[in-house]
Amino acid sequence: MAPQKEKRNGLSASFITGAIALVFLIIGYQVALFVHKAAVTRLVANRDQPDTVFIYISEENISSVTDMRADVPEEMFSSEDIAAEGDAAGFSDGIGHQFSRRKTGTSPKAIRKNAQHSTQAVKVREKAVPRRVESFRFNPNTVSLEDLQRLGFSEKQAEAIDNYRQKGGRFRRPSDFAKSYVVADSVFDRLAPFIEIPRVDINRADSVALLDLPGIGPFFAGKMVQYRRQLRGYSTVEQLLEIWHFDADKLEGMRDLITCSPPSPYPIWTLPEDSLSRHPHISRAEAHSIVLYRQHHAPEECTLEGLQKAGVLSKEHFQRLSLCRLERPE
Repeated sequence: MAPQKEKRNGLSASFITGAIALVFLIIGYQVALFVHKAAVTRLVANRDQPDTVFIYISEENISSVTDMRADVPEEMFSSEDIAAEGDAAGFSDGIGHQFSRRKTGTSPKAIRKNAQHSTQAVKVREKAVPRRVESFRFNPNTVSLEDLQRLGFSEKQAEAIDNYRQKGGRFRRPSDFAKSYVVADSVFDRLAPFIEIPRVDINRADSVALLDLPGIGPFFAGKMVQYRRQLRGYSTVEQLLEIWHFDADKLEGMRDLITCSPPSPYPIWTLPEDSLSRHPHISRAEAHSIVLYRQHHAPEECTLEGLQKAGVLSKEHFQRLSLCRLERPE
């Protein structure tokens, strides 16, 4: 009975074999990681310290160095890349061959350049070497994938931002860009001062561009363009409130997203009566009275205040015309 009990308490041969195999597996994995890291480090080091190729030429053919350098990128050279031997008695090509100055009458010249490497090595370098993060002014709606990576985003993050734009997504405000799941808070804090999203010019934008504004659908986009034609251009963004059902809340929701370029002055003192009557703030009767007023008053008396005092304009039309950019009488 005693030998059987001792056998139960001992470790089986299969368990010991498995444990030894596991130890060797762990050691092999660690060795593989070390070798991989060393290989990556070497590839990166080769990028920063290019391979050096020594080319020996005679002094009378020094000009050919310039031709050789023309085939090599300028960044491959430094002040030490091309050097002469001077008074040295001889020199070596670095691979065991010795040369005598007395026999050859030449001076050594060296050109440093990178040898050609496999695409796999290039990819390893690109992934292993930290990207140079830059900060510059950009529009998140139009910035290229390359520039997104220059700003510090990875290739996948840049593609995610571009996919959002390709599907019709728009960044109206810098805060919209911050809400993107690929934009970390620390990255946004760094880039926020450089974000430039152009405002929508309500005097130049078509109905499609106006659809990007919050709360603006096809109906209001069409009305904004139609009313702009009637006014001959918006003079101020507050004139949007004159559109039917365009309330103050809608305007405040987009005020920081829009701008109004100066329109051409409305020629109220030169237009004929039928043209004046087509303005939304001038009735047919008022158009007739304006023509009579300017015929019987000097140019310096032709003002909106003068029209109001003469009873030509209603109080409402006077207030609305005062927002318009009007041409001065000649």
